[in-house]
Amino acid sequence: MLKSQEMREKAPEMDSLRMGMGWSKEELEKPQIIIESTYGQSHPGSVHLDQLVEEAYQGICEKGGKPARYFATDICDGQAQGHDGMNYSLASREYITNLIEIHMGATPFDAGVFIASCDKGMPAHLQAIARMKIPSIVLTGGVMEAGPGMLTLEQIGTYSAKYQRKEITQEEFTHFKHNACPSCGACSFMGTAGTMQVMAEALGMALPGTAFMPATSKDLKKHARTVGKQTLALIDANLTADKILTEKAFENAIMVHAAVAGSSNTLLHLPAIARELDLSLKPETFDEIHRKIPYILNVRPSGEFPGEYFWYAGGVPGVMEEIKEFLHLDVITVTGKSLGENLEELKNGHYYEGCYQLLEEKGFEKEDIIKTKINPIRKEGAIGILKGNLAPEGAVVKHSAIPEEMMEATLVARPFDSEEEAIEAVLSKKIKPGDGVCIRYEGPKGSGMPEMFYTTEAIASDPELAATTALITDGRFSGATRGPAIGHVSPEACEGGPIALVEEGDLIEVNIPKRQLNIIGIKERLLEKEEIEKIIQERKTRWIKPRPKYTKGALGVYTKLAVSPMKGGYME
Repeated sequence: MLKSQEMREKAPEMDSLRMGMGWSKEELEKPQIIIESTYGQSHPGSVHLDQLVEEAYQGICEKGGKPARYFATDICDGQAQGHDGMNYSLASREYITNLIEIHMGATPFDAGVFIASCDKGMPAHLQAIARMKIPSIVLTGGVMEAGPGMLTLEQIGTYSAKYQRKEITQEEFTHFKHNACPSCGACSFMGTAGTMQVMAEALGMALPGTAFMPATSKDLKKHARTVGKQTLALIDANLTADKILTEKAFENAIMVHAAVAGSSNTLLHLPAIARELDLSLKPETFDEIHRKIPYILNVRPSGEFPGEYFWYAGGVPGVMEEIKEFLHLDVITVTGKSLGENLEELKNGHYYEGCYQLLEEKGFEKEDIIKTKINPIRKEGAIGILKGNLAPEGAVVKHSAIPEEMMEATLVARPFDSEEEAIEAVLSKKIKPGDGVCIRYEGPKGSGMPEMFYTTEAIASDPELAATTALITDGRFSGATRGPAIGHVSPEACEGGPIALVEEGDLIEVNIPKRQLNIIGIKERLLEKEEIEKIIQERKTRWIKPRPKYTKGALGVYTKLAVSPMKGGYME
């Protein structure tokens, strides 16, 4: 018996209440399918999702199911930049997950369609799917088109810093702002939104070839209807989400993450999703996999092209074909078939020819966008996990976006207790080449773990600082971040981690090849390791834990319950 039918017997009011919404007697007997989406007029990534919801709705009806629309609108990291609104961003993932759990837990459903596009909405849906363990399928909302001259949104941070330094005019800056988002869809680069769309497909939860599509593509609506129809097949096969989201599936996702130089925020999201399945996804696993998988995708922010070109070059399947020898091809996916079978079907079904035709119209070839494993952009993936006396539990660095000169460096510490203080110092030229800008008390328990996007852009866009100065923080970064940025430093400052104990003039060693992050000197003077340890311990005895920044509301709950960044920043 279907779960929905079983629960009708336990809650006799259910039939009455559903008929009050206009349901027929026949519809009460059909499989009940929830369509969850982040639709809302909150940002370009969600504003068009109602159209995809309607297509999925019709697909479900055509196959004999009864759909119900539910919404958990997400916020926009871009609109939250530069003010305390960004503190809500990571916390919103937890609240969206919980709201979807409430929707699905309070009312019985036999399966679910989950439609999202962006930074926290996409991982929240995956987290909820993993938690609820019913037959589920994801449709990603695609990416927006690029603006004139291949302009994309992540460049606005650079132009903002240039404008504040009076390197461009107000008229030029206004032009960039008004043309960076010419259509609906997620931001057109491999930021967190795009990366998590890719992760949904790489995990086997989305139909092959559907992630990262141009949001304006007619094919995306066709896929939405197919997704609706496929949900009934998942019920028939009893193919629940936990049978797809296996350890091998997560390893596949991390391999794809390495190949596309995905967002560092993925190290917050995949462990949080895995935890719902009682799987432990350690940071070291990312490091190990990234060391063996070549980075091959030439898409911004690490590469040259806007995000839409990724799909024109073959999308996720195109990347998987290049790293096929490493993947677990036997994992089951939402098609009911294995990953290996899916890839073969795409080749035999002329999927790539359709993609390449669009790319040829743009004047490029597949190898311009997706390199081969023989001729990669880099022989290793994008992410490294650093450890040392400054980050005993670890820190994350996206080294694919770091200048070669900064792979090994000794920096003079310039600590700040908020991003606002740090960015002012950068823009006013108080930060000099060779400085290590330390921003602390911005971790999950400190302020909700906001992005340090504007500070990283201010550094990366300054010719004097871009290859000589690093940002080190217990906060996180935008998926669009480029340049020398080390984040997720754990334990965080608010928990008394060593980053809270850094003082002006300390010497900080950054060694990415050896994965090291250490305090190695005091007052710009090198000291022996034992001396440093004694000084750190002495400073620890003088450290006073600050009062919580938030004690009420959503952030009061989140900052109280959030775990370490290196565990995933979820609420425990």
